[in-house]
Amino acid sequence: MNIVLLALVDDNYCVSYIDVGSNGRSSDGGIFANSSLKKMLENRTHNIPENSVVVGDEAFALKTYMMRPYPFRGVLDRKKRIFNYRLSRARRVSEKFVGILVSRFRLLEKPISLHPDKVDLIIVAICSIHNWLRKTSNYYIRRDSVDTEDINTGEIIPGTWRSELNDQSKKSLRQMGSNNYSRRAEEIRNQYVKYFNGDGSVS
Repeated sequence: MNIVLLALVDDNYCVSYIDVGSNGRSSDGGIFANSSLKKMLENRTHNIPENSVVVGDEAFALKTYMMRPYPFRGVLDRKKRIFNYRLSRARRVSEKFVGILVSRFRLLEKPISLHPDKVDLIIVAICSIHNWLRKTSNYYIRRDSVDTEDINTGEIIPGTWRSELNDQSKKSLRQMGSNNYSRRAEEIRNQYVKYFNGDGSVS
């Protein structure tokens, strides 16, 4: 049985929300739709910074609080491709978070032969320890552990967490599905497109 971890991760690789225990057969979008995180985001009771959004992939619906990429079906114009690229760069944080977690807590590299309820508790404990170490230790995540970008060439330099994962762990960093969105959310996404192609552009 596969167990899904739904986590909201900040730019410092710390977890501000987790929902663990959903069956792996459930869709990621469906798990989010039934989570307390969605309710908190919609009611604005989660403590994400003002004028910020959560970044997701195509498994999640476009919402005023959740940005997702433009679908890759058909041809995207340059501005939309730039938006997708910038969103992809932001989403790398969550990919790196999972990789770092698995490389630091080797228990996660293979199936855990315990009752699902105990596995849920272990995952919660691991995320809590991860946050504590991230905030208190200079050695838990070394500078070379995470991916970095060469500011002169734009090249992504892989972090050591990638080489520390076994093949099965790498396969588990999977891609996800798609969903619908609202007009207001589309307006917000268009504002990001304009910003990424204007004042917020990068070379």
